[in-house]
Amino acid sequence: GFSPAIGGSILLMLTVAVLAFPVGIGAAVYLEEYAPDNRFTRVIDVNISNLAGVPSVVYGLLGLGLFVTYLNQPPGTVLLGGATLGLLILPIVIISAREAIRAVPEETRAASYGMGATKWQTVKNVVLPRSFSGILTGTILALGRAIGETAPLIMIGAPNVKYSLPAGLSEAASAMPLQVYAWSSLYAGDDFYQKAVPAGVVVLVAILLAMNSIAIVLRNKYQSTE
Repeated sequence: GFSPAIGGSILLMLTVAVLAFPVGIGAAVYLEEYAPDNRFTRVIDVNISNLAGVPSVVYGLLGLGLFVTYLNQPPGTVLLGGATLGLLILPIVIISAREAIRAVPEETRAASYGMGATKWQTVKNVVLPRSFSGILTGTILALGRAIGETAPLIMIGAPNVKYSLPAGLSEAASAMPLQVYAWSSLYAGDDFYQKAVPAGVVVLVAILLAMNSIAIVLRNKYQSTE
């Protein structure tokens, strides 16, 4: 059935969120609030924007070369897939978080400084709460992109079909796009292609729509509490 692929995708997305969210938010806060405006930071800005448009297969090759070849990690595991997909969405998380932080009015920062708050207190208590809805929306949409990617998982050797859920981060895991890809390449009858493969695609699209709906609901919730 499709349940091992669904469970594998959920574990992969949880790993991606744990790895990419703190790093992306930290990088965005540093670049927006602490980094000086010089040539070095401008080069970093350009590179982050360029990395957001790099094809996903390149990140798969990066994960293969860095984690499997250089660090000698077993291929296709939940941790390896999450790290590779985390690299894929990291530039998107940084860009969306920076835009959300940049949208916070300067008057709120000035009011915080006027009350005697330090730079970090202003960032922690004023900037991040005001920008959290935008950060969360961008992160969920980035996860929506990661959950539909197939090429990076193929590059790192993730199994196309798995008949049981992974019991830990060090075990191999399949994902919904890989399962659909495997089904579409099987030599099966017309009944299989007309029922099983479309059903897998519908489940994948439904989960993507659910993630986007959650992003909208959370954005509206946090915007109403600001």
